[in-house]
Amino acid sequence: MSTRLPKGGRLIDRSKSLSFTFSGQPLRGFAGDTLASALLGAGQTMVGRSFKYHRPRGIVASGAEEPNALVGLGRNARFEPDQRTTTTELFEGAETTSQNHWPSLKFDVGAINDKLYRLFPAGFYYKTFMFPRFAWKHVFEPIVRQSAGLGAVPKERDPDRYEQAYAYCDVLVAGGGVAGLAAALKAGRAGKRVIVLEQTPHWGGRAVVDGGQIDGLDAEAWVKDALQKLESMENVTLRNRTMAAGLHDHGYVIGYQSVGDTTPGDGRPRHRLWRIRAGLTITATGAIERPLSFAGNDIPGVMLASAVRDYLVNWAVSCGDRTVVVTNNDDAYRTALALLDAGLAVPAIIDARDMPAGPLVDEARRRGIKVMEGHGITRVLGKTNVTGVEICRQAGEGSVVKQIDCDCVAMSGGWSPVVHLWSHCGGKLTWDEAHAMFRPDTTRPPTGADGGPIAQPVGAANGHLRLSEIMDEAGIGAASDEEGPMAPVWLMPAGAPDALRFKAFLDYQNDVKVSDVQLAAREGYESVEHTKRYTTLGMATDQGKLSNINGLAILSDALGRPIPATGTTTFRPPYTPISFGAVTGEARGEIFQPLRRTPMHEWHEARGAHWEPVGLWRRPYCYPRSGESHRDAVNREITNTRTNVGLLDASTLGKIVVKGPDAGKFLDMLYTNMMSNLAVGKCRYGLMCNENGFLMDDGVVVRLSEDSWLCHTTSGGADRIHAWMEDWLQCEWWDWKVYTANLTEQYAQVAVVGPKARDLLEKLGGMDVSKEALPFMQYVEGTLAGIPARIFRISFSGELSYEIAVPASYGLALWEALNSEGAAFGAMPYGTEALHVMRAEKGFIMIGDETDGTVIPQDLNLNWAISKKKEDFLGKRAMERSHMTDPERWKLVGLETVDGSVLPDGVYAVAEGHNANGQRNVQGRVTSTYYSPTLKRGIAMGLVKHGPERTGEVIDFPGDNGAVHQARIVDPCFYDKDGEKQNV
Repeated sequence: MSTRLPKGGRLIDRSKSLSFTFSGQPLRGFAGDTLASALLGAGQTMVGRSFKYHRPRGIVASGAEEPNALVGLGRNARFEPDQRTTTTELFEGAETTSQNHWPSLKFDVGAINDKLYRLFPAGFYYKTFMFPRFAWKHVFEPIVRQSAGLGAVPKERDPDRYEQAYAYCDVLVAGGGVAGLAAALKAGRAGKRVIVLEQTPHWGGRAVVDGGQIDGLDAEAWVKDALQKLESMENVTLRNRTMAAGLHDHGYVIGYQSVGDTTPGDGRPRHRLWRIRAGLTITATGAIERPLSFAGNDIPGVMLASAVRDYLVNWAVSCGDRTVVVTNNDDAYRTALALLDAGLAVPAIIDARDMPAGPLVDEARRRGIKVMEGHGITRVLGKTNVTGVEICRQAGEGSVVKQIDCDCVAMSGGWSPVVHLWSHCGGKLTWDEAHAMFRPDTTRPPTGADGGPIAQPVGAANGHLRLSEIMDEAGIGAASDEEGPMAPVWLMPAGAPDALRFKAFLDYQNDVKVSDVQLAAREGYESVEHTKRYTTLGMATDQGKLSNINGLAILSDALGRPIPATGTTTFRPPYTPISFGAVTGEARGEIFQPLRRTPMHEWHEARGAHWEPVGLWRRPYCYPRSGESHRDAVNREITNTRTNVGLLDASTLGKIVVKGPDAGKFLDMLYTNMMSNLAVGKCRYGLMCNENGFLMDDGVVVRLSEDSWLCHTTSGGADRIHAWMEDWLQCEWWDWKVYTANLTEQYAQVAVVGPKARDLLEKLGGMDVSKEALPFMQYVEGTLAGIPARIFRISFSGELSYEIAVPASYGLALWEALNSEGAAFGAMPYGTEALHVMRAEKGFIMIGDETDGTVIPQDLNLNWAISKKKEDFLGKRAMERSHMTDPERWKLVGLETVDGSVLPDGVYAVAEGHNANGQRNVQGRVTSTYYSPTLKRGIAMGLVKHGPERTGEVIDFPGDNGAVHQARIVDPCFYDKDGEKQNV
C-alpha cells in the first residue's frame, strides 16, 4: 500500500497541509504535492478505470507521460474532465472525481467487458454492429455514443479568463533540466536573448532526483547556482510552469503557461498561450522511461521505476512497502537503492539480462538485494492492487520458477528521448541500436528559410542518458556514472503464449495489448500508422508517450523486419493537451468576433440607421425616417444621390498597402491585369483570382509612389485578402522584397456622390477637385476642410464621385462637416442598399452576388481586365482548362421583367426538357435583383447560357406557388452606359 513517509520530500512543505477530496472522500496533502503524489501519499492506489475493458487503473508515471490517472477536477462552472494528476499541482479545496465507471470506482458494471475480452479484440468495431441493419439506429448507436469518451462534459460556461502573449528571442531553451540550464548559460553569456521554458514548477529535471556531481557540486547545488546566474542576466528570461507545446516553421514556438490553476477565482488568467519567434530552439526535453510488457502490467501498483523514485525523493511517498524491480537496464537499480535508503524492502531485482554488470548492479548486490539474472515476470498477481509476482526465465514461455509477495512493481524497459519538438517541423530520427531508441539525427535538422537549423537537441533529448554524457556535451565536467549495456526486451517472457499476451498491455488507457498489435499484423496492417488507427495504439490522451516504441517493436517482430524499417508514427503538436480557453484567449463572448465600428458609427446610430452585417462590420442599410418603410428610404436615398449629393460611410472598404522593390511584380501575380506599369497618382480597377481561376475579389488599386501601391478590397474581404497576400509571400515567394500592411481600420473613408459633389468639396476648400486637376481614376493628397486627406476620383454609382480617405481620428469630423456644409446642396447619407441598387443600375458586379466561388472573369464579360501581356498570374493556367473555356458557360446579362416587377433573388431560368433526375433543365440564374427608382421598374443581373448572344429574348423564371416570371435579356448596364455623368 502506498503511504507518506514521516520524513524527506524535497518538494513538499510539511508546514502547509492542504485538504482535497477524491470522489467525495476527504484527503490531505502538502504544499508542493501534485494530485498524484497526494493521492499516493493518502493510500489511494486505484484512481480510475480503463476505456474499453474498464480494468482497474493506478498511477504509473510521474509526469506528462501518465496514461491512467485522469480525473474530473472542480465542480459546476469550474469542472474540467481528464485532468492529469501527475502534472496538476495540489491546491486547497481541490475536488477530484474518478472517471469511466458506474456506479462506483470499486464496483463498475462495465468491468464485465474484461470478462468478455475475447469478443473485443483490436478493430472489433469495424466488424460488428452491422447486422441486423435496423439495430444500428435504435440499439448499437445509442450504446456506442454512451460508451464513447472519457469523463463528463462540462455543463456550464467557463468563468475563468485566458490570455495570449507574444515574445521573441535569439535562443529558446525547451526544458529546465541540467542540459537546458547549461545551454541557457552558454547562450546567455554569449549575449543572446534567451527564453527558458520548463513545464513543471521545478528546475533540474532528473539530475536533482538521481544525484551526481557536476563541476564539483552536487546536482541540486549546481542547479541552484545556475539559476542564480541566469536570473542575474538581463538578456535571459526564465519561465517555469510553461510547456513548449509545439515547434513550427520559421522558429515559431507555442508556449503553454499555467498561471492561475491553483488559485481559481483570484482574477488572474488561468492559462496563458505564448506565441514565440525564436532564432534557434534548443530541445532539452529529456527522455521518458518505457514500461515493460508482461501479463498484468496494468494492475494498480505497477509503475515506472523512475516514477517510484520520483515519488520517494520529491514527495516522500512510498509506492509500496515491498517493491519488486524488473528491468533490462542499470538505471532501475537506482530505484532499488533509493528504496533501501528510505528503509523500504526490495525483495528482488528481476533483470532480463543474462549477465548484468556495472557499479549500480554491484552496489545492489553488496547491499543484499537478490538479483535474478535472465528472468522476467510471468504475471502480476492481484486485481485492484498488486499482491505479488510470478517469476519465469526470460528466454522461456512463462513457466513459473518463483513467486514473490509484493505490493509494488517498479519496471524499466529503457528510455526514449522526447523528440516531439524536434520532429514537429521536420527533424529526422535515427535508430540507436545500443539503447534501442529513436534519437534525433543531427545531420538532418529542421531548417529555416535560410537553410540553417532552427532546432538543436541536447542532453537526454539527444540520446545522452547518463549525467556525465549530458554534461560532457555541454562542456562541463561531471563525475563518472558508468552503466552496463541494456538489452532490448519487448515482451516478458520472450516466448509468452496467447494467455499471457492477452493480458500484456501496451496502451494502458485504450486497453491495447501485445496480442492486438500482433493481430493487426496478421490481418495485413503493415504500416505503423494503419496499425495505430486499427488498434488505437497511441491514440489516448498521452498520445503514445509510453506505448509507441513498444508497440512498433512488437509490430516489427510480427512482420519479421527491423524496427527502423517500420518507423514511427507522426509527432504532432501540442506535446500535451492544452485548454480550449488558452487557444481562444480573450476571443470569447462579445469579443469572440469583435464587432467592428467605423468612426461614424454612433452618428449613424443616433440618426436611426437600420444596420446590415458586412463581415464583422455593421454598416447602415438605410436611414428610415418616421413612418417610412425601408424600401421607401432606399428609394429616397438613391433619388437624392442621383439628383443632388449623397454621402456614404465607406470606411469598411479594405485598404492594404503593398510596398517594396518587388511590390509591382507581386501585384502582377495577384491581379489578372497589370499593376506594375500603373503611373504614380493613377487608379486602376483590378480582379483577383485564386489558383483555380475563380474570381475571389475586386477593387481599385492606386499607385502612391514608385514602390508603394494601395489595394482596395471588398469590405468583407480585407482580412482574407491580406492573409492571402501573406500566405504567398511567406510560403512561396519568401525571397521577394515586399511588405504588406492592412490599414483598413487606420483610415475613415467617405464617398461624396452626385452631380453636386464637386460643389460641396469646393465649399469645404483646401484642394482643387476640378476635372482638370483631378480627372477620373486619379487621386491627390492635401488638406480638405483643414483635415489631411487623400481624394480618389472613383465611382461605384455611375455619378460624379469622390472617395475621401482621412486618418480614422478625423473621420467623424469630416463626416459632420460634409453633412453640415452639404445641407445647402441637399446632401443626405445613403446606406448599403442604395449603394447596391446604384451599382446594379450601372451593371457593376459585386463579389458574393455575381460570384459564388465557381465564376471566372470571362463569365462576367470582364475579359478586358485580363492582361494579355503577362506570362503568368494566379489562376491563369487554370483558366485554360477545357471546362473554363467551354462556350456553354453561363455569361452575365441584364434582366428586366416584362411587367416591370422585381425578380425573386436567386431564382433559376428553366429550359426545355428534363434531366436524368426528372427535374427541369435550367439555363441561368439571377445573381442580383432590385427595384430601380431611377428607372421605375425591376432590374436584375444574372448568368445565362449564351446570354449576351440572346439579347432581347424573353426567358421564364418559375417562382413560388406556381408563378412564372418572364424577363427579357438586356445589356447589364441600365444607366448612363457611356459614363458621361461620372466623367464630368
